[in-house]
Amino acid sequence: MSKSAARSVARSSAKEDAAEEDEDADWGQPLPVPWLAELQVEAPAPVRTATLWAALATGLLSMLLLGEGLALNLVLVAIPAALAAYFAAEAAGRRPRAWALVWGLGGIGLLFVPALRDAGWPSFLAIVSAVALGSLALHGGRTWPAVLLGPIGVLNSLVTGPTWGWRGLRERSGGTRGNVGAVLRALAVTAVLLLVFGALFAGADAAFADLLGDLVPDTSVSGGPWHVLLLALGLVGALAVAHTAAAPVQWDRVEVPAGRPRGRVEWALPLIVLTGLFAAFNAVQLAVLFGGYDAVLEKTGQTYAEYARQGFWQLLLVTLLTLLVIVFALRWAPRDGGRDRKLVRGVLGTLCVLALVVVASAVRRMDMYVEAYGLTRLRVSVVAVELWLGLVIVLIMAAGVWGARWLPRVVAASAAAGVLAFGLASPDGLIAERNVQRYEDTSKDGTGKFDLSYAQGLSADAVPALDKLEEPLRSCALRSIAAALEGGDAPWYATSWGEARARDILRDRPVSKDADWSTCYEMSDDLMYR
Repeated sequence: MSKSAARSVARSSAKEDAAEEDEDADWGQPLPVPWLAELQVEAPAPVRTATLWAALATGLLSMLLLGEGLALNLVLVAIPAALAAYFAAEAAGRRPRAWALVWGLGGIGLLFVPALRDAGWPSFLAIVSAVALGSLALHGGRTWPAVLLGPIGVLNSLVTGPTWGWRGLRERSGGTRGNVGAVLRALAVTAVLLLVFGALFAGADAAFADLLGDLVPDTSVSGGPWHVLLLALGLVGALAVAHTAAAPVQWDRVEVPAGRPRGRVEWALPLIVLTGLFAAFNAVQLAVLFGGYDAVLEKTGQTYAEYARQGFWQLLLVTLLTLLVIVFALRWAPRDGGRDRKLVRGVLGTLCVLALVVVASAVRRMDMYVEAYGLTRLRVSVVAVELWLGLVIVLIMAAGVWGARWLPRVVAASAAAGVLAFGLASPDGLIAERNVQRYEDTSKDGTGKFDLSYAQGLSADAVPALDKLEEPLRSCALRSIAAALEGGDAPWYATSWGEARARDILRDRPVSKDADWSTCYEMSDDLMYR
C-alpha cells in the first residue's frame, strides 16, 4: 500500500473512531450527514489470492454439503465465506471493529439453530437473521438507515463481486486464457486422482469405505445440474460478500430529515391525553386482577377463553402503535431548551411505563388463552414478539437517559438475540410439552383435552415430549413424525440434533402397530370434543 493510501486509510479510521465516541444527549437528534450523498466508497483493492481460494472453498463446500438438507453444513459453508470477507477487508485497509465482530459471531451463532432443531420455521427465521447480521458486519454503521438498509446491502455486490473476482483471477494468470486453462486442468486432474485412488482404497478396506461413505457426499450424475448450481451459488455468494467487505455502502451517510419542532401545547396535549387513557385502562386491569375474573366474566357475559382471546390481539396492536407514536413524537418534539427536554422525557417516559403494563396484560391474556385451548406455533410466536416489543420500549426509556446513539444497533442485536433464543428454546418442543402437561393435569377429572391432529403436524423436536403420553395416544401422536423419519437417510452434516434424538427415541420405543388410523381418528374426536 502506498504512503498516500495509508494516510487516507488512517484519516478514515480516525474519523470513524471519533464518530463512535460521540454520544447524543437527547432523544431523536438527527446526525449531521448529507442526504443520499455519495454512499459508495472508493473502488475495492485488487482481490487477494487468499480471497479467491476462500471463495472457491465456499463454492465447493456448497456443492458437496448443501444438496441433502440444511443443518451443520450451513456453518461449514459460512466459515470460508467469512474468511473471504476478512481477507478482502484486510486488503482494503479495513480493520474489524467491536460491533462488526458482534454481528459476525451472532450470524454464525444463528446458523447453529438448523443444526440443533428439526422444525423448519425457527430455522428459517434464524437463517434470514444470520444473513442480515452478516450484511451488517460487512457494512458497519450505527444509524437507523445503516441498521435497516444494511441487511440488504450485500445484494449490490451480486454482480460486481464475481466480476471483481474474475478480474483478479485473470491478473494472476497473466491475462492469458492458457494459464486459466492450466489451472482448470490441474483441478480436473486432482479430482480424477482423488476419485480413482479413493475408490481403490475403499475397495481394499471396508472400514475405510464406511468412513469415506460418511464423509464424502453423494455426487452422482443424476444430481449433476443441482451440484453445479450449488457450486455457482457458493462462488457468487462468497465473492459478493468479499466485494462488500472491500467496498461497503456507507449507509451512515443517509440522513433522515428531522421533523419540524412543534410548540409545547401542539406536541404535548395529544400525548398527555393518550397517557391518561393508558392510565385508565391499566387501572381497570389492576382492578380486574385484584377483583378476580369471575365478576368480570359475569358482567360481560364472556367465557374465560373469549375474554383472553379478545384482548390479546388488540393489546398487541396497541403496543405496535405506541412505538409508532413515540417515533413520530420524537421527530416533532420541541428542542428549545432544558425545559423542553424535561417535558419530552417526562411525557414519553410515563407513556413508556404505562405501555409496559399493557405488554404485561397482553402476555397474561395469552397465558389465559393457552390454558383454555393449548399452545400453538402462532401463539408462542406472537408472545415472543410481544415480549421483544416490551424490551424495545425499555431500551427507548434507557435512551432517554443515556443518549440514543447506541439505540439502533442494540435494538437490532436484541432482535437477533431473540431469534436465537427462540430457536434454541425449541418452539415445537415447548408446544408439545405444554400441551402434554395440560392434558395430564386435566385428565384427572376426566375433562382432559388434547389436539391430536395438531400434535401430529409438529416436527421431530416434539418427540421427547410426546413420548411421555400413554398408549395408544402416544403412538397416535407419533405416527406421522415416525413415518416422516423412516424415509430420511440424510448424512450427518445435513441431520439436525433434534432429528437424531427423535430417531433414537423411536428406535428404542417404536410406534405401536395397534394404533391404526381408525383408532387414532376416534381418539382424536373424543379428546377434542370432551
